[in-house]
Amino acid sequence: MRILVCVKQVPDTTEVRLREDYTLERDFIAQVMNPADESALEWALQTREKLGGETTVLSMGPERAETTLREAIARGADYAALLTDRRFAGADTLITARCLAAAAKRLGGFDMIVCGRRAVDGETGQVGPMLAALLNIPCVPNVTVAQAGEKLIADQLTEAGVNRWASGYPALLTFCEWSYRLRLPTLSGLRRARQAEIMRLTPDELGLSAEECGIKASPTRVVRVEARPVGVRPCKWMDAEGVMTALMERCPEAMP
Repeated sequence: MRILVCVKQVPDTTEVRLREDYTLERDFIAQVMNPADESALEWALQTREKLGGETTVLSMGPERAETTLREAIARGADYAALLTDRRFAGADTLITARCLAAAAKRLGGFDMIVCGRRAVDGETGQVGPMLAALLNIPCVPNVTVAQAGEKLIADQLTEAGVNRWASGYPALLTFCEWSYRLRLPTLSGLRRARQAEIMRLTPDELGLSAEECGIKASPTRVVRVEARPVGVRPCKWMDAEGVMTALMERCPEAMP
């Protein structure tokens, strides 16, 4: 089974800063592999050990993201590729998904694509499902447990409980944080990671023009970030009548 694992290098903190062009300032803090992506990588490694095949790790970011890819190889991944070029900078979730989709096609057919359900520096949870839609393959987000065999079986965490889904291949899963604890690197893995060749891909190699990449192509842009206490969500439960009442109070001109 050929498995593509999409990972992201993120700041090792909950505090983020914006540059003047509203892109994230990442140089002031240490960078780590996104926690939810660790679960996706561990699932891919366990599945390869069970069924055979290979795992390829893919990331989009600056040159320093190479360290995260080498970490993935040290922990057992077979190959790694990095989308790195200034023209990729500032991409929103849609354009990121488009670039990753182009890379997935460039790298060849995969039976499975896996990634984390969200990145700690964005919290959107959009890239994985968008990537599946662009590749026209089934997607199960927020997965806690999955098993690949004749069919793919995945348990999806929802606010109402757990749903179990079955799918054929290819398919895409996005994993919850800590659903699979990533193994430690081995000495042989560290040696292999140090010597491994990281494939680099530019927009030109993906058949993308400058107008199709980065901040120029992105229909959305982050203009403000703010921290909130862990576990606190500014939301409340209400029935349909309550939702309609709240909408009428906030936007009376938009209601019929």
